[in-house]
Amino acid sequence: MRIKVGVIFGGETVEHEVSIITAIQAMNKMDQDKYEIIPIYITKNREWYTGDMLKDIDVYQDLSLIKKYAKNVVLYYKNGSYVLQKKKFPKTVVKEIDIAFPIVHGTNVEDGVLQGYLQTVGVPYVGPNVYAGVVGQDKAFMKDVWASADLPMTKYTWFYDIDYKRDRDAVIKNIEKLKYPVIVKPATTGSSVGISVCENQEKLIDGIDEAIQYDSKIVVEEVVQHLKEVNIAVMGNYEHQKVSEIEEVLSGNKFLTYADKYIGGGKNGKLKGGKNSVKSSKGMASTNRKLPANLTDKMRKEIEKVAVQAFKALGSSGNSRIDFLIDEKANKVYINEINSIPGSLAFYLWDAKGINFTDLLDEMINIGIKDYKKRISKT
Repeated sequence: MRIKVGVIFGGETVEHEVSIITAIQAMNKMDQDKYEIIPIYITKNREWYTGDMLKDIDVYQDLSLIKKYAKNVVLYYKNGSYVLQKKKFPKTVVKEIDIAFPIVHGTNVEDGVLQGYLQTVGVPYVGPNVYAGVVGQDKAFMKDVWASADLPMTKYTWFYDIDYKRDRDAVIKNIEKLKYPVIVKPATTGSSVGISVCENQEKLIDGIDEAIQYDSKIVVEEVVQHLKEVNIAVMGNYEHQKVSEIEEVLSGNKFLTYADKYIGGGKNGKLKGGKNSVKSSKGMASTNRKLPANLTDKMRKEIEKVAVQAFKALGSSGNSRIDFLIDEKANKVYINEINSIPGSLAFYLWDAKGINFTDLLDEMINIGIKDYKKRISKT
C-alpha cells in the first residue's frame, strides 16, 4: 500500500509563487510506486484546495480555474485518520493523508506557523519543527542563536520598526557602529525580498524604508568585501547529518537577488505572467552557479563543519540549505543564513553528490516519519 503524502504549498507569503515552483518540481519527482501524491494548495487568502489538477503548472496562470474545479477543504483529525474534508455541503471527506510534506517558503508557512498547526492536529510532517522553523525564518533570532554557538558571522545589529519611527537618529547611530557598506534585510522574508546594499547614510535610510514595508524587525550587517557566495545543504535531524556538494553562486549583483534565484537573471523579471512566469521559471535550479565550488580542501572542510554545527544549533530537520559568504582576500568564511525549506529543495546540490531528486525526497519523508515516532514516544 502506498504512503499518502499531502504536499502543502503556496500560502499567504511574498514567496507564494516560489513555493508553487518548488512543489511542482518535487511532485513530479516523487516515486509514484511508493507514494500517493496529494497536492494541497493554500491560496494567498488562506483557503486550502486539493485535486490532481494542482500538479499541473499551467493551472496557476488562471487561479479562477482552481476555485472552479479543485475542492476547497480543511485538514483535521477524524476517527483515527488525517482527512481533507470539503468545506461546503455536503461535507464529505475528499482524501486522507498519512504524512504532510510542507514545501513552503516565507512568512506564515515556513516560519513554524504551519508546522504548529500540523503538530496541534497531530499530523506527521516532513521538515523542521516549530522551533527550527521560527528561528530559521527570523534572521535576528538565527544570528543570536549562532552567536551563542560562537559560529563565524559578520558584525550585525537589528531593531524593530517602531524603534526606528520613534527615534530614527538613535537607530542610525547604532547601525553606524558598523562599517559601510551595510546590507539591510527584513528579518523574516526570504528569496532576497526587500534587501538593499547601502554605501552611506542616505542609502541606508532608503534601504530601511524599503525593508520596513515587509517586516517589523530589520537586520543590518556589514557587507563582506571581495565576496564569494557559496551554499551547502545539510540533511538529517539532531541525531544524524550529512552534507551535500558545495556550490559557488554567480551573480552580477552585489548580492543574489530574487531574479537571480527564480527567474534566471535580470533586474526586471516578475513571476506574474509572460515569459518570466511561474510556468517558465525553474526555481533555484535556474541560478547561475559553479558546482562544485572552487575551494581549498581546508576551506571546504571548514564550511562543512560549520554548516553541521549551525544545523544542530537550530534543531533543524529535513533538508536545509545553508549560505556562506567568503572574503577571498582575507581568506575568511562567514555563515550567512539557513533556508529551512530551500527553493527547489536544493536538489541540484545533492544530485552533484550522486543523490537524485527522487531519492532525496524519499529520504526526507523517511526522516519525517522518524521524527514523528520520536515525538510521540515522549511523555
